[in-house]
Amino acid sequence: MSAVNITNVTVLDNPAPFLTPFQFEISYECLTPLKDDLEWKLIYVGSAEDETYDQLLESVLVGPVNVGNYRFVLQADPPDPSKIHEEDIIGVTILLLTCSYLGQEFVRVGYYVNNDYEDEQLREEPPSKVIIDKVQRNILSDKPRVTKFPINFYPENADSADAPPAHDQPVENDGSEELPPEQPSEKEEP
Repeated sequence: MSAVNITNVTVLDNPAPFLTPFQFEISYECLTPLKDDLEWKLIYVGSAEDETYDQLLESVLVGPVNVGNYRFVLQADPPDPSKIHEEDIIGVTILLLTCSYLGQEFVRVGYYVNNDYEDEQLREEPPSKVIIDKVQRNILSDKPRVTKFPINFYPENADSADAPPAHDQPVENDGSEELPPEQPSEKEEP
């Protein structure tokens, strides 16, 4: 059982121009007090073929965390287009929201992001060089993919039942977990 559960993620300002900062309102609950900080990260996948093009957009520490419900807005700068292959800017990519405790990632929420020209004429006849100021991003927020990883929230009690068995595997959610809750329909996996 996880000591922290994400209860809702709302993507704010979506769709938006490519160069607009990302904003996510994150709600979570803590079921047991944690001595150390939670680390939240937002990662933009710049290339499906090569993770060296992934960009860490933001990393924030929150904590220590007591039992209760919490909510905050995570704001991150957009990805640097000069660090993305030109042919990978337009099209579909992935945005990852992760949370870790003591360097152990325990939850990952993945979103498809569709980047395209807002102008229909530019979509039909794309210029040879991307005009980044004309690109709009659309985060498919109604279809997140949630993956949970078992971790030990209390390593000082390594012999206790809190330590996950070595054979535990990540648990993937098909999106039917209510994240965000206002999307009750069945969701597809990215």
